Amino acid sequence: MAQHLEPVRIPVPGGKVIEELAGRVATGHNNYSVARMSAPAGWDEPTQRPDFDEVTYVLAGELLVHTEAGTETVGAGRGVLTRAGERVRYEAGPEGADYVAVCVPAFSEEGAHRA
Repeated sequence: MAQHLEPVRIPVPGGKVIEELAGRVATGHNNYSVARMSAPAGWDEPTQRPDFDEVTYVLAGELLVHTEAGTETVGAGRGVLTRAGERVRYEAGPEGADYVAVCVPAFSEEGAHRA
């Protein structure tokens, strides 16, 4: 039977809003997580080297994805995949960013290994 999911808002600093639809907080499992994020212009986060793969799909605005290979600007309707163990830092573009992130296994603060 299909299970109806309600997003759970997770507070974070810097004005970013996270609404987890599935994952450790929303559904209590850790094999994957799905969350919608809204980040204002100027938002960024510390560099991380996560234990999970992350697929990021931008719905509106732009997201800058900084890796050791350079910076990728990901606009609305585009996505990017970062792999577990890869050094990465996310930053919202000049108009902010609204995006969906899918992490396998599920996102965890400990598993992000932020600098």
